[in-house]
Amino acid sequence: MYRIFCKAIPWLALLWAEVAHAEVDSYRYLHVTIETPWFIFLVLLPMVLAPLVLMGVLVWRYAEHRKDAEVAEDPDDAAGSDKE
Repeated sequence: MYRIFCKAIPWLALLWAEVAHAEVDSYRYLHVTIETPWFIFLVLLPMVLAPLVLMGVLVWRYAEHRKDAEVAEDPDDAAGSDKE
């Protein structure tokens, strides 16, 4: 078991060094232009609006079902008779 750990430590150190180098080097290829905020906005906009649209559709759908259920529960009101 000791031999396995002794062999694994240099490989893990080499792997960690390679990842650290890649993290520093990745900023070289990150080009920020005037279009970048617009791309971020266009990606985040559907993420914000999709739940709002879904919520509106579900409220509208269940409001229609509730209205149908209330009419079906009270047949006297559905027939149009007036209670006094």
